[in-house]
This record gives sequence, C-alpha cells and structure tokens, in this order.
Amino acid sequence: MSIYYVKSNDSIAIGSTHEKQNVPRISRSIPNAMAGEQIAAGWPAWLVATGTEAIHGWLPRKLESFHMLDKIGYGAYSTVYKARDLEHNKIVALKRLKFDNIELMMKEINILRRLDHENVIKLEGLIITSGIIFGLLYLIFEYMEHDLKGLLSIPGAFFSESQIKCYMKQLLNGINHVHSRGILHRDITTSNLLLDNRGILKIADFGLSTLSKSKPNVPLTSCIGTLWYRAPELLIGSCFYGIEVDLWSIGCVLGELFNGKGILQGNNEIDQLHKIFKLCGSPSDEYWRKYNSSNAAFLKQKVPYNAKIEETFHDFPVAALELMQILLSIEPQSRGTAAIAMDHSFFIVEPFATDSFSLPKYPPTKG
Repeated sequence: MSIYYVKSNDSIAIGSTHEKQNVPRISRSIPNAMAGEQIAAGWPAWLVATGTEAIHGWLPRKLESFHMLDKIGYGAYSTVYKARDLEHNKIVALKRLKFDNIELMMKEINILRRLDHENVIKLEGLIITSGIIFGLLYLIFEYMEHDLKGLLSIPGAFFSESQIKCYMKQLLNGINHVHSRGILHRDITTSNLLLDNRGILKIADFGLSTLSKSKPNVPLTSCIGTLWYRAPELLIGSCFYGIEVDLWSIGCVLGELFNGKGILQGNNEIDQLHKIFKLCGSPSDEYWRKYNSSNAAFLKQKVPYNAKIEETFHDFPVAALELMQILLSIEPQSRGTAAIAMDHSFFIVEPFATDSFSLPKYPPTKG
C-alpha cells in the first residue's frame, strides 16, 4: 500500500532565496551541558549544532532495529520505505532525507513536532546512521495503508457522498489544527492525504510547509506545491499569501473526490491559470492591480470568462457545489477558513458523513 507519498515530478520541492529568510533559525550557541548530553546520547555533533530544537527530548534510533520490507515512495529529496520496527514489533514508514539543505531538513522536523492531531501524520522519531561526514537521516512515521490518490486510481472506484463527507471533515479538522499552529502546508493533494484501515485520514508530507506567522513581512516563494492544486495567486507570482492557498487546494480535492479525477489538469503554469479562469471566472481589474503582476498584460484574457463550476459539475450535490465555489474563489479572502468550511451546509444536510470505521475496506495497491 502507499504509506507516505513522496511528491511526483510536477511538484516543486524547494523555496526561493527570499524564503530561506523564513526558515526558523536554530541557535548556534547551545549550552555546553546540553550539547554534551545530546552528543553523549548518540546524536552526531553536526546535528546537535544545527538541530537542537528538532531532537530535543528524543534519543536517536538505530537503523539496525528496523527491518526494511519495501520501497514505497521516492522523490528528488527523499525515499520512503515500509519497515518493521523490531523494538516495538510494528510496521512503520521510514522517510530517508537527502542532505541537500540541512536547515530545510530541520525546518520540516520542527514543523512536524509542533503538530499533534488525529488527522495529521505523526513523526515518531529519528534514525541517524554513521558516515564519514553526515551519515543518513530517517524520519519515522506511523504506517498508513492507503492514500486517496491510490484509492481513486482503483478501476471502478467510486466514493459515495457520505464517504466524501467523512474524508472532507477529517481533512478540514486536520488543516484547521495545522493552521492554528501557524503553519501553511502548501502541498495539499490527494497523494498527501493518507488513510489507514480504520478509515482515519491524515495529512502528510510537510516538506514544503512553512511557518505563516514567524515573519509576516518576509516574502515567500510562489513556486510551491503540485501544479493541479496550486492557487491562482501563486501562479501569477504573489509572494505574500496565507492559509487561503491551502483552502484552494482543499477545494480541488473536494472536486476530485466527486469527479474521480483532478478537476484542473494544466500542462504548465500558464495553462493551469487559464483552466482556473475558464472554470472559476476571470478576476477583476482590481485583482490584477492588487497583485501588481508584471505579467498581467500577458496573462489576462482579452474576453473575460464567466464562472462555470455549476455548469461543468452539474451532477454534483448542490451543497458540494456551493462549498466548492467558496473554496475555489479567485479572491483569496473569500475562501474563508477551515473552521468556517466545517460549518457549511454540505455537512449538515443528508446524506450525513459516515463514521470512519464504517468506510469501505480496500485491497492493497502498493507495498
């Protein structure tokens, strides 16, 4: 099964030079006693110097205490394995990180350690292997049997309205927790939404996440996330944004769950933007002035498009269409918040969301 999905080639994995300023700084002046304790506990000196916050209160695990079972995911910056934790006799997912940028690695770990929610993937520990310079670093995650993209790819797969409501409630609960901790996920896709055999959904893959409130006036990269789920303000190059980019991605996920496939499948950034405008309507002149886009003259349509969400997806439930229209608002501030979305009529009209333990059981598709 797909346990922890690593981004495919259509997802950009690193930020701009501007955004490096927004990486949480790890203190270089670690008290000697603390540094000595961490090194004595088995942490390498280079990690103590760069990641004291990330490893605080933890002991390093040894790779020898895990039995690798299968490679279940890979990307430009990581490889994921299914493994058995021999000490605790359970199956886990191990994400091996590459040492391209140690600060960004520590950033991901620090973000994961801020999160504690049933609908967010849990980081359970770290594995360090010895090496001439750095060795290898593995993140230990709870094992999840499925991801939504894998389930949607099963021939003949169909999600009922009650089932979709169950998934969406869990997704919104999870992202509400993420946002409450001052974190932007920035890569919500069906690939990064994992499910276990109890029907529990968890948001995963925080490799592109950032702290939204640490330095509000520092520009962020706009080249972030998976293309089909990327908000229009990112596609036109905005470097100042907030939780609204995650709400847009969630709107794309909602449409995909009903549609059975992605609802905005652009071939490149310009094509993606035009597909968005054709579906959701062209933005106003004020929109372009607000974002001061240097590409406005090139990107604006000569003849504006009218929104066609209801026309395109006329077979969707009415309440689902209404929620989609909110989440897929061209104007970011019109998307609201996860908490507001959870109160939408979509969740309080029949058929109601099924209980997670009543969800269908699916056969393995990977690993």
